[in-house]
Amino acid sequence: MAVSTSFAGAKLEALLLKSSSSAATTSSRASNGSCSLSGSLRPVRSRRAVIQRGVRCEVAASDAAVQTGQSVSNISALEQLKTSAADRYTKERSSIVVIGLSIHTTPVEMREKLAIPEAEWPRAIGELCGLNHIEEAAVLSTCNRMEIYVVALSQHRGVKEVTEWMSKTSGVPVSELCQHRFLLYNKDATQHLFEVSAGLDSLVLGEGQILAQVKQVVKVGQGVVGFGRNISGLFKHAITVGKRVRTETNIAAGAVSVSSAAVELALMKLPASSHASARMLVIGAGKMGKLVIKHLVAKGCTKMVVMNRTEERVTAVCEELNGVEIIYKPLTEMLTCAAEADVIFTSTASETPLFFKEDVKDLPVVGPETGGSRFFVDISVPRNVGSCVADVDGVRVYNVDDLKEVVAANKEDRLRKAMEAQEIITEESKQFEAWRDSLETVPTIKKLRAYAERIRAAELEKCLSKMGDDISKKTRRAVDDLSRGIVNKLLHGPMQHLRCDGSDSRTLSETLENMHALNRMFSLETEISVLEQKIRAKVEQTQK
Repeated sequence: MAVSTSFAGAKLEALLLKSSSSAATTSSRASNGSCSLSGSLRPVRSRRAVIQRGVRCEVAASDAAVQTGQSVSNISALEQLKTSAADRYTKERSSIVVIGLSIHTTPVEMREKLAIPEAEWPRAIGELCGLNHIEEAAVLSTCNRMEIYVVALSQHRGVKEVTEWMSKTSGVPVSELCQHRFLLYNKDATQHLFEVSAGLDSLVLGEGQILAQVKQVVKVGQGVVGFGRNISGLFKHAITVGKRVRTETNIAAGAVSVSSAAVELALMKLPASSHASARMLVIGAGKMGKLVIKHLVAKGCTKMVVMNRTEERVTAVCEELNGVEIIYKPLTEMLTCAAEADVIFTSTASETPLFFKEDVKDLPVVGPETGGSRFFVDISVPRNVGSCVADVDGVRVYNVDDLKEVVAANKEDRLRKAMEAQEIITEESKQFEAWRDSLETVPTIKKLRAYAERIRAAELEKCLSKMGDDISKKTRRAVDDLSRGIVNKLLHGPMQHLRCDGSDSRTLSETLENMHALNRMFSLETEISVLEQKIRAKVEQTQK
């Protein structure tokens, strides 16, 4: 049902005044978030510089509008503000934005504070969509990245609100977030997620776990208010890209995971003569821990201790790996087992460290066979091993950020494989953008059909009144069907020219031209309708 002019005007005025007051105090704090994305071939820094220049231009334009408003009457200033904001919210359609912090830009000390457990993703989406300028949202939180994807009514204000939300939920000051975050918009945000799903942005090129994590975002988001058509479509398309890249290229050939890189790192640090004899302890038998066990076995380890909350998972791993002695121990015996281990791998979902300096300093010294040091290899985020543990003599601590040393060796091969994948990503990015462009015609289709239906109903009522009250139901139904048939046949042509699958840029361009022509011919006022819908949606959210 259409929103009344008075309702839209009142809510529009309230929303715009609120937005303008916040913009006046925050526009000068726009961040120059930078990022160097490993494995990506596009010129990220130069493109981001262009993006940030666009933000500054937007801020400058906003400031100029405010200054102009001060030189005229209050009524004129308000009208100018309404006009400029209507342009922001409708003519410049909502933007897809990613606000991210990854292993390439942010240390693990900050990423672990920002990490959001999977069970909390729906709550986070709800809170993000409750912000004034956010329509849709999704969270991608892994051990290597924390990225928020949103559809924002305003790029600048949307980024500001999300950054403040991230600061509030994590306790990390906004100023620190701005030093490490990266910002990408629309096509760049789309391409980034496709590269993430394809494994191009991973620390380990082509690793498959990130694709499973992208799939999980879609699975968790199903039915969540705020995981809307644009964001849902983006992530589903990213899954398609990830599968296609792995099918059509050899990017996954020989690829290692975070878990295998952790095993490689441990073996790099141990003397070669101790590889077979070193006492291994794995804490956590989830997906990451299970992979650590398998890679240890692949490297010749035949005996290890595995700790987990329950024994069932450890038993399942034992059944898969014949000829390997895997000893299960409960977590209550953690310090005892650590005292008898040379290398300790940790990969649990604990949100607090399992080991502190006080726990480790009294552990017995390891023998000279392993170099005289006890190794902690922590691949959890948040970390399972406190940073203070590294201060203990005879102890060396490594976390996911230290895995870069393992994957740096085959850089040339990584770039060659990435070039093959980039061609697919570029093609898929164009298809997604075309699909999203085609969504612009949906409001026009609805308005045109509603416009025709109003005329049909009014003319039908006139016809029936002239025919008198004694006409039969059969005749009344026949006239009604006739009017509907005529309208449907008349609308068939225009509707066909407003629909396209987004695969042909020429067809899409013509479709958008047809949309604007129909808006003018029938005075459909689609832009005002879209604005009213967005305002109503935000008002309804705040009233819940």
